[in-house]
Amino acid sequence: MQFSHDPKLNEIAAQVEAGARLSFADGLALYATDDLSALGKLADTVRRRLHGRRTYYNVNRHFNYTNVCYADCKFCGFYRSPRQPDAYTHSVEEALKLAGAAVAEGATELHIVGGLNTKLPFSYYTDLLSSLKHAYPRLYLKAFTMVELDHIAHFYKLSDDDVIEQLKAAGMDSCPGGGAEIFREPTRSTICAHKTDAERWLDLAGKVHAAGLKTNATMLYGHIESIEDRVDHLVRLREQQDKTGGFQCFIPLAFYPPGTKLAHLAGPSGVDSLKTVAVSRLMLDNFAHIKAYWVMLGKRLAQVALHYGANDLDGTITEGGELTESYSVEAGNEVRMSKDEIAALIRDAGFEPVERDTLYHPVAELSAA
Repeated sequence: MQFSHDPKLNEIAAQVEAGARLSFADGLALYATDDLSALGKLADTVRRRLHGRRTYYNVNRHFNYTNVCYADCKFCGFYRSPRQPDAYTHSVEEALKLAGAAVAEGATELHIVGGLNTKLPFSYYTDLLSSLKHAYPRLYLKAFTMVELDHIAHFYKLSDDDVIEQLKAAGMDSCPGGGAEIFREPTRSTICAHKTDAERWLDLAGKVHAAGLKTNATMLYGHIESIEDRVDHLVRLREQQDKTGGFQCFIPLAFYPPGTKLAHLAGPSGVDSLKTVAVSRLMLDNFAHIKAYWVMLGKRLAQVALHYGANDLDGTITEGGELTESYSVEAGNEVRMSKDEIAALIRDAGFEPVERDTLYHPVAELSAA
C-alpha cells in the first residue's frame, strides 16, 4: 500500500514503521516533500503510538527578571542596554508578589529567564530562587537557560558544577530550553555573535542532566537559517540525548520578526511550521514530548500542529511574560489562556487534555495521591 505519492516519503515511512533511526539525508527529504498531509499523518502515527490522544498543558507563569543584556542577538526584540529608559531588573520582592499571584491562580510552575546582566551579583540568583522556594515550596522553578548558566560561570568565575549545584541547592528544579537558537555555523554567529556556542550549550545541558535535573531544548526557525541548519540542529540534540537523556521536551520556536534587527524577514509560513513540528517528531526519536508553543504559533495553528506530531501546547502563561510577548505572533495582545480555554482548544482538535506538572506528571493523579 502506498503511503504517499512521494516515493522517498514511502521509504521513510517504512523505516519509521520498522523503528529505524532516520538519517540527516532523511531529514532533508522530509522537509523537501510536497505531500504535507502524508508527512503529518506519519508524524501523527508516531505521536499516537507514544501518547494516544493525550495532550499536555500546564498552569504556569513566566517571570523575566531583567531585560538588560549584552548579547544583542539579531532575532531578539527583548534586550535593552542599561541606559535605555525601559530597561528593568525586578527585585526579589517583585518576584515573590508575581509568584503569589501565580499560585493563587493554580500555577504549578514559574518559568524564570532573563537577559545577561553584568550589574547583578551572583547572590541575586540564589536569593531569588531560595526566597521563592521558601515562600512557595510546591511551586516548581524552571529557571535559567544554558546561556544564562554560561554567563554566570564566566562572569562570576565559578566552575560549571559550582554554578549548577549552588542554584540547585537554592531551589532550581529544572532548566528551560532557550538559547539553543540554531547550532550550525556560520548561521549561529551571524544571528547571535556574542552568545554561547553550540558545543558549550550542549555541554552545559549534559552537566545539568548529570546533576539530576531535567531540561528542555528549542530551535528558532524561520529566519536566515537553511534546512540543512535545522536538520543538523535536530541531529545534535538527538546525539546529546543519547549521551545524557535529560531532555524532556523539544520546542520549535517560530521566529517573529517585528521589533528585531531581522524585521525585514517574513518569518515562517504555516506550512513551514507544520513541517517543522512533524520533522521534529520523526527525527527526535529519543524525545518523548514535542511542543506546539501556542504563544508563537497562534492558537489555531497550534491546534493543527497537534495532528503533526505535537503532544503539548505549553501552558496558560498568564501575564508577566515580557520576553514571551516580544517573540509572540500575538504580541500586542494579552498572552494568556485560562485552564478552561486551553483544555477546550485541545478537545476541539480531537484530543484529550491532561494538565501536567513540569515533569509531565498528571496533576489529577498527584492530587489523588
